[in-house]
Amino acid sequence: MYRVIKIDLLLKYTAYLTVVLSMGSYSLVKVYWLSDFSLIKVVTISSAISAGIIYLLLSPFSSRKLWALLSFFKNDLFPDINGTWHGVVTTEVGGEIEVRAVIRQSLLSTQIDLHGDTMKSITLETTPTIEQGQKKLYYIYRSTPKDPSRPPYNGSTLFDIRTIDNDGKKILELSGHYYTDRKTIGRISLKQVSGDPSKDVSFY
Repeated sequence: MYRVIKIDLLLKYTAYLTVVLSMGSYSLVKVYWLSDFSLIKVVTISSAISAGIIYLLLSPFSSRKLWALLSFFKNDLFPDINGTWHGVVTTEVGGEIEVRAVIRQSLLSTQIDLHGDTMKSITLETTPTIEQGQKKLYYIYRSTPKDPSRPPYNGSTLFDIRTIDNDGKKILELSGHYYTDRKTIGRISLKQVSGDPSKDVSFY
C-alpha cells in the first residue's frame, strides 16, 4: 500500500476537523434558523461532514490540490508523481529500450503502468520512503512480453526521485536499477513529461 502521509495523523486531524465543523454547523443552525434544533442531529451532521472530508481527501482531484498547497509550505513532502513519463530501459548488455509510463497516485495508493515496444508491466506493490532526506520509491511489477511464447516475469526497482533541470524547466526524474526473476538486471530512467495521468502511452 502506497502512503505519502502518516495515516494516523490523517485520521486524527479528520476527527478534529469533523468535531469543529459539526459543532459550528449546529451552533449556526440553532442561532439563525432553528432554535429547537435537536442536539441528536449533530450526529447526523457529523457523519455527513466526516464522509465529505474523507471523500475530498481520497479524491485524486482535491487531494492533488491539497498536496500542492502543503508542498508549497513544506517542500520536504513526498512529491506528486502523477502523470505521463518517458524514458529508457538500459539492459545489462548495453541495449536501450524506449519506454513510456503512466503513474496514477493518490494519498493512499499508486499504480505505474510501464509500456515498451516489446512488453508492458503492471504494478504489484509500491512503497514510498525518505531515507536520509532522499526521496525513493520501491516498485515491484509483473511484466508481460509482447511475444506470447515468452512467459511473464516479475521484477523490482528502487527508484530515486529527484528534480532535474530540463532546458530551463524543473521536472521530476525517476531512476534506478531493476532486477528480475529471470536473473536479468539493468537500469530504468524516466522523466515526467506531463502531469496528466489519463493519457494513453501504450505501444501495442
